Amino acid sequence: MESVFYIRTLKKADYTVFCVADGQKSYWDPQFQRAVPYSSGQQVKRSMMTKVSDVLNVPMSPVTFISEVNKKKEISEGEVYGTCDPTYVDQLFGGWMRASKGGKERTLKRRSPLSISAMRGLHPLLAGIAKENGTFDRSGAKETRIVVNEGDKTLSEAEISELLAGKDRSLSRKWLADNKRATGLFVMDVAVDLRRLFSVSLDKLEPEISEATEGKLREEGWLEVETAFGKSLTAPKEVREAWIPALAEALVNWSITSNQSRTFSLMDTLAIAVSDNANRIAGSIRAKLKEDETPRAEPIVEEAMPGVDTFISLSADGVVRTTTEQFDAVDKAVASIIERMRAFDYESPLS
Repeated sequence: MESVFYIRTLKKADYTVFCVADGQKSYWDPQFQRAVPYSSGQQVKRSMMTKVSDVLNVPMSPVTFISEVNKKKEISEGEVYGTCDPTYVDQLFGGWMRASKGGKERTLKRRSPLSISAMRGLHPLLAGIAKENGTFDRSGAKETRIVVNEGDKTLSEAEISELLAGKDRSLSRKWLADNKRATGLFVMDVAVDLRRLFSVSLDKLEPEISEATEGKLREEGWLEVETAFGKSLTAPKEVREAWIPALAEALVNWSITSNQSRTFSLMDTLAIAVSDNANRIAGSIRAKLKEDETPRAEPIVEEAMPGVDTFISLSADGVVRTTTEQFDAVDKAVASIIERMRAFDYESPLS
């Protein structure tokens, strides 16, 4: 069995915001000369870690924010420390890095066993950005307060009226201009490294955990095993059995929770492909340029590609030409991923 497998997910977004920066984050495609909206891999990863914690109904790991007071008596940014403790599910799957200022302590670093891409347009011609103008209007509310400051002085109502004389200006409406909204078909990829999924390295030269954490893990039944990366501690079977279904659910049914309320989109999943072969997974869900004078692209989902398990939801047939869509396609994708993760021998990975 291969030790790494890949998941490609196709989603549809309708007039929404899923990564805020100047309205909606975008990058410039130089070939098709278009701005393409995207969500960073970091945001997708955060959404997955939130989902897996929610499924297990456990808290995410605590974080310590360290700030300092500088010579001007101002609070400045400092380090952010995670627990570096794999007994927290978001730490084990999400990874960590803890580097102390001044190099007084060993840096602890664990690369996530999940390599997560940005969620970007399936093709630059199949995803785009629209703009809208809006207002924040409270002109009809009785209890609306208007405050106008001039230096350290707050102007009276009479002074405000005098200031507005001869001007067509409202102080109870705020103009919201050029708000970007994303629409289209979006794809993202995940590579799952089963060799490191439930294991933390015991390498003392490039440590992942502290000696105190190592002792704690051994007491909790973590097993010392020999992996392709050297000696490691592997989570006990009961932990793996509990966390595998939750992780599979998160890999498929994650959602971006930062969606703004007035631009909410279900961002429904149209298709999911799972494979051990990275090249085939790339071709399983793709777009094809049409031979027209005006550039056009057609979304394509391969329904029977050898070496690829493809799951197509009912929502897909409205935007992609398919014949094998199923109402429980997403559930079957979760089951397929669970089967792949359970089939790996975590306690004897070199056998």
